[in-house]
This record gives sequence, C-alpha cells and structure tokens, in this order.
Amino acid sequence: MKDLSHYLIITVFTFLSCQEKVTEKGIVYLSPDCSCCHKWVLYMEENDFYLEENKNSDMFDIKTNAGIPEDLTSCHTALIDGYFVEGHVPADDVKRLLKERPNNIIGLTAPGMPAGINVPGMEVNDEKASFDVLAINLEGESSVWKHYE
Repeated sequence: MKDLSHYLIITVFTFLSCQEKVTEKGIVYLSPDCSCCHKWVLYMEENDFYLEENKNSDMFDIKTNAGIPEDLTSCHTALIDGYFVEGHVPADDVKRLLKERPNNIIGLTAPGMPAGINVPGMEVNDEKASFDVLAINLEGESSVWKHYE
C-alpha cells in the first residue's frame, strides 16, 4: 500500500507539472483569410496566453466598439482582461499592461503591418522592423508604449 501511495503522489505531481501554464485568457477576432494573425495567436499561446479564435469578417465594428482609432488599426483585435490588443503586439508588452494596469489606458496597438524578425507573426524577412507599440487612452489619444528597432 505504501508503494501505491508513493506511485500515486509521483503520478499526480508529474501530471500537474506537465500542464500547460496559461496565465491569461481572451478572445481574438481575425479575418478567416489572414495567416499572420493565426501565427500571432500561436506565439501568444507560447507566451502563456490562451486566445479563443473568432473568425469574423466584420472587423470594422469590432475595432470601433473596442475604441481603437481607425488610423491605428491592424489586422486582428484581441480582447484580454478588459483591454484591447490590436495587431502584432509582442507578449511582453501585453504582460506589462496587465501587470501595471494603468487607469487611463484602454489598449495597445501595433498599427499597420510591421514586418521583421522582431514582430510576432510577421517574421517574413531576416531584418528587424522599426515600429512602435502605442497605448491608447480613454480619449482615443496615443502615446508610445514601447519602441522597437
């Protein structure tokens, strides 16, 4: 009996230690035709986020309802813990947002379609892209959250 309980403890510990660590859940709205969006979702999952995919072709209303200024949009929109994450925003920026929880910020955006080895989901060439991740406040104004080179 002692051997069985020892075996059970080891089995349970092994099972629990192998479970995927998911720290944040959310939903991501993306066009059914966009492969870079799916790559970003996979990248976020590798960085402890679980994002339910909602393939929706009416992205305009989703972005408008989230409060994303039209000139700062990108290809996909995620909603994570009360914030929007627009486009290919790196996971570390989202983690920082969720840790700091600034009162006046409603979300982050990487506007347009920056492409380079430092843009998650848009690693289409071997060069780093120069781009900004912007924070959007309640009035729809933007400020640089982080600059990438």
